[in-house]
Amino acid sequence: MDGLALVLAAALQGGTRLDDPDLRALRALYDACAGKILALALRLLRDRAEAEDVVQETFLEVWRRSSEYDPARASREGWAIMIGRSRALDRLRARASAARAITAEAAEPREEGAPPPLESVAAQEERVRVRDALARLPAEQRAVLELAWFDGLTHAEISSQTGHPLGTVKTRLRLGMEKLSAALARTSGEGTA
Repeated sequence: MDGLALVLAAALQGGTRLDDPDLRALRALYDACAGKILALALRLLRDRAEAEDVVQETFLEVWRRSSEYDPARASREGWAIMIGRSRALDRLRARASAARAITAEAAEPREEGAPPPLESVAAQEERVRVRDALARLPAEQRAVLELAWFDGLTHAEISSQTGHPLGTVKTRLRLGMEKLSAALARTSGEGTA
């Protein structure tokens, strides 16, 4: 079932009839901008399934919030695209938050001994890989990465806190992320060889 079919099914469950003018308007809006929302979501998320979910969520939200639409602020298409962008950014933020939590947990020193009872071996190995890769980074790159990821500081805040120029902070973050990514890719390749 495609995204519009799911939205229409939700609308029909709410007692809307197929010949309802609002439902026809929703179909027309979907035809006009679903492709644009999908392209935007794909560009932001780089994952087709998630981007398709964003399109569906967007039109469900458009349907549910149709009474809030203000033509003085945006066209219907612009409003729907804005909602789609917001849903895609929400997913990106959720991903980043989950990644920060995983990385923070991986960076925490562990007591030797048995792992927590519900922890899988794969998750434990992944944490060790991330912690080891972070430890191998140059100190200045590791420091700015930790400030950005664990403390949630912006580039400007890191610059202010460390006293380094903003360009230096950005360069160290970029280089640190590249080295971290390469190190994790290498260790991932070693495990499967």
